[in-house]
Amino acid sequence: MRVSKLPLVIGFPLVLGACATAIPRTYTEPKAGFANVSGQTSAAIGKRTAFAQTQAETVALKREVHGMVHRKTISAETAVQVALLNNKGLQASYANVGLSAAEAWQQATPENPIVSIGILGIGAPELGAYRAIEGLIRANILDATTRKQRMAIADASLRQAQLSAVDDTLALANQTRQAWINAVSSFEAVSYLKRAKATSDAGSELARKLGETGALNKAGQAREQAFNAELAGQLAQARLNATKAKEDLTRLMGLWGTEVDYYVPDALPALPRSVGRVTDIEAKALSNRVDLRVAKLGLEAQAKAFGLTDQTRIVSDLEIVGGAELEREVGENGDIEKNVTPQVELEFAIPIYDTGKARMRKAELSYLQAANVLAEKAVNVRSEARGAESSYHASYKIARHYRDVLVPLRQTVEEEGLLSYNGMITNTFELLTDVREKLGASLEAANAKREFYMAQADLTAAIYGGGAGGGGGGEGATLAAGGGAGH
Repeated sequence: MRVSKLPLVIGFPLVLGACATAIPRTYTEPKAGFANVSGQTSAAIGKRTAFAQTQAETVALKREVHGMVHRKTISAETAVQVALLNNKGLQASYANVGLSAAEAWQQATPENPIVSIGILGIGAPELGAYRAIEGLIRANILDATTRKQRMAIADASLRQAQLSAVDDTLALANQTRQAWINAVSSFEAVSYLKRAKATSDAGSELARKLGETGALNKAGQAREQAFNAELAGQLAQARLNATKAKEDLTRLMGLWGTEVDYYVPDALPALPRSVGRVTDIEAKALSNRVDLRVAKLGLEAQAKAFGLTDQTRIVSDLEIVGGAELEREVGENGDIEKNVTPQVELEFAIPIYDTGKARMRKAELSYLQAANVLAEKAVNVRSEARGAESSYHASYKIARHYRDVLVPLRQTVEEEGLLSYNGMITNTFELLTDVREKLGASLEAANAKREFYMAQADLTAAIYGGGAGGGGGGEGATLAAGGGAGH
């Protein structure tokens, strides 16, 4: 008698089809999730963002940026827009959104079934050898039954990545704005120090000539020359600070090559006539802060992960294996008998050692951690909002004090000194001292104005997010183009 086996492999289209879930389009589109990022950014700061994925898109953005900055005096708004279009670190953040979308896509895709085929008893049938072809197909039941929960976790992670990208965008916008403020104010400091140096040069030259005639002793000459030398050092340092401040701005805008041939204004604009109170600053911050919404999504993701862990605590892997075997038996008289035998197997891990308690404990602590992070973030957001508003109004009052009180007083002293000098009452050195002190007061007023505009940028960041906790180390600030040709 010769016996041959030919298993008939069958799949589970009904099982897999029932468990499959429709994949959202936002997971599969080329710039998955970026439209959400762009929309939220535009609503917060009114600026356009772009995610370049092809060489053509990159070239187009580079051409646009070149037209915005090359050999032009740029405003703060232009600087921010260039940074949002051209900063490569921000492009990497946008790519992370795409990675999260791809992960969500992966979680929404059913796991491929595994097919195994084997050949047994290879030989010639006429010699009485036994030949069989065996095949089985297996599918992971647990993957299908938990796909909805895993998709929910992946979707929360995607939304979290989107909000993180929005926060990165707002942070870059705020950093660029403050870098622009530093650059402009640094060049304004240079202009004030140059005027002070010119006055000091005149005083030093006068002291030298009076010394030659014997009208001024060596101590008086040395005093004027020492002041002139100190001022020269301060001017050199101010020029270095201005160069570094502009380079910081250049780096944030992602510029290199011929695009670095741009200018910033060299004078600060006047302070606004008044600044209003921000009503319900804490409530606005709590409802608009992107980093707070990121923390909320983190808590939501941990909650969903906790539920998935609870569902798979005992059985962490469950597979079903099925098929059918066709046997054909050939008798001595040539009769053929066929038998079809279905085969079904169920594979799972027996929870003898790992009962899932450790995974449940980790899930509980992860959720508790996320809840505390969110609570701390809410407290910090409230505090930052209150502090930003206080700094905003206080810096405005200080800047107005310099503008309306100190500078006018120094101006009066200088004018009265000039009248006395014309009347031969005041000597030349006293007049030069008055001029230097008036220039010093103007420089202090410019620095106070810079602090106000920095506080203004911090206030916006405190409401919407993206704050960096300080404005850098420049010597002056402005928020809009001032006079002069720029640097």
